[in-house]
Amino acid sequence: MLTPDSTTEEIAPPAPSPSTPARSGAASLFAEHLRPTLKFLVVGGIVFLLDAAMYNLLVFWHPTHGWGEGLMHASPLTAKIIAIAIASCLTYLGNRLWTFGDRPRPDTTRSIMMFILINLIAAGLQLSCLGFSRYVLGLDSVLADNVSGTFIGQIVSTSFRYVTYGRFVFPKR
Repeated sequence: MLTPDSTTEEIAPPAPSPSTPARSGAASLFAEHLRPTLKFLVVGGIVFLLDAAMYNLLVFWHPTHGWGEGLMHASPLTAKIIAIAIASCLTYLGNRLWTFGDRPRPDTTRSIMMFILINLIAAGLQLSCLGFSRYVLGLDSVLADNVSGTFIGQIVSTSFRYVTYGRFVFPKR
């Protein structure tokens, strides 16, 4: 029969203080992710508006004829690439400085390379939504482009970005 060693004492964990109520795992997880999620959505919302405005100006606005068919109406994917590239630069700054500003600064070169890779994949997701609408369904109206490329494409690509930015671009370490 084994007997406990009298030289070791079992130390009970400290009881929670009455002034700090114990949080459940779900509540703690929610509190940990709520603030960065809201910040991410604010940055994304601002950049979404910029992306949509740039795309619509490039594709549907002509400097001499006004609204209708713009300078890049025949090249919507190229216009979307330009809009995404500019918006992505602003997204990096907003997320690095504000959304994930409390996280340690990772190696900048690695962080930027991961950001570029993730944004290339996200841009591909967004462009595939626009390309499907334009070239498979044959829809080229302002409404169709904005629903497929800007709205649906943005939801798909933003969801992908949110999951990957926190893990690979701005990790907690």
